[in-house]
Amino acid sequence: MTSTWVEPSNTATALLLLGRGSDPATERGVECPGDLPAPSDPDLVARAAAAKAALGTKVFVLGHHYQRDEVIQFADVTGDSFKLAREAAARPDAEYIVFCGVHFMAESADILTSDQQKVILPDLAAGCSMADMAVLSQVETAWDVLAELGIAADTVPVTYMNSSADIKGFVGRHGGVVCTSSNAKRALDWAFEQGRKVLFLPDQHLGRNTAVREMGFSLDDCVLYDPHKPGGGLTADQLRDAKMILWRGHCSVHGRFTLDSVNDVRERVPGVNVLVHPECRHEVVSAADFVGSTEYIIKTIEAAPAGSAWAIGTELNLVRRLALAHPDKQIMFLDRAVCYCSTMNRIDLPHLVWALEELVAGRVVNQITVDPDTARHARAALDQMLALPGA
Repeated sequence: MTSTWVEPSNTATALLLLGRGSDPATERGVECPGDLPAPSDPDLVARAAAAKAALGTKVFVLGHHYQRDEVIQFADVTGDSFKLAREAAARPDAEYIVFCGVHFMAESADILTSDQQKVILPDLAAGCSMADMAVLSQVETAWDVLAELGIAADTVPVTYMNSSADIKGFVGRHGGVVCTSSNAKRALDWAFEQGRKVLFLPDQHLGRNTAVREMGFSLDDCVLYDPHKPGGGLTADQLRDAKMILWRGHCSVHGRFTLDSVNDVRERVPGVNVLVHPECRHEVVSAADFVGSTEYIIKTIEAAPAGSAWAIGTELNLVRRLALAHPDKQIMFLDRAVCYCSTMNRIDLPHLVWALEELVAGRVVNQITVDPDTARHARAALDQMLALPGA
């Protein structure tokens, strides 16, 4: 059966993210020491395959679901960020872990793997806008605010996996836990057994959606802490009364979906199922038919009956891949315009080829390391997540 996939409309931003343009005023850290292959090189696929074959079992390539198809074809394992970090830790014989993802993911892999393994990020510019919205100094200032109000001792910090090693280390030092979009409720249940309130970092939407949709909290139980305002822009009473103190952070991809997007697709496609990630806004999640993590989205589509229609609110590379893999179903992107994760798209075939060929030549490039003290506390928060009931 021919796929029903229709590519959303391109925008100037989307073309830039695909490498069909440049913005020297805002692009940082994209230069590589040595010669980066040209994107037009017709031998890129063959070069990547040859370099990977030459390295053999010394290299293990991880590919996040949001990666480009040209890169994902060389991944030994695909998955979400935590699954990939655990897969790396389960390969102690692999000297090199090449992580096709973003910076915080590579940090997590470094924390969970042995000291003998080297984690490599093919392009150091592959960061995460959400993770960058929570800076350690800002979080420490927020904690000082809670301490001055006398409520820090009753507050348990919980950070989403999509956060820097510094933030995971902070959470570990203060007796908190890391969560994923799959186990956020279990993490919050545990946190509320330890204290009366939670400081949730850095994604406000995942925290709000989990608390309200899955735990029976009200929107009034949640307050939004803005690190750019004194006291987070909140009064002392608001902070004392809140159960969930949500950090003002969000995913630039999932945050763009709107209630209008949902209403529009329902008008255009009768009987469509709207399936979204919990990083989406609360009103989008409330209007959707199905809500879940990346792995949940994949499994839901796999189990869906032939002929069913699905509008999916998550990163476009994954939605396109699902549509092409399931031509018996009508799968579309929830928004009419293209929505790539800009930093995920930094990892392209030229960068992967360059990183692999440098390893073949005995040169370790773009190694990601986390300092031992931060790693120890971050590991404590990650281990606490693994110890959650049902984990």
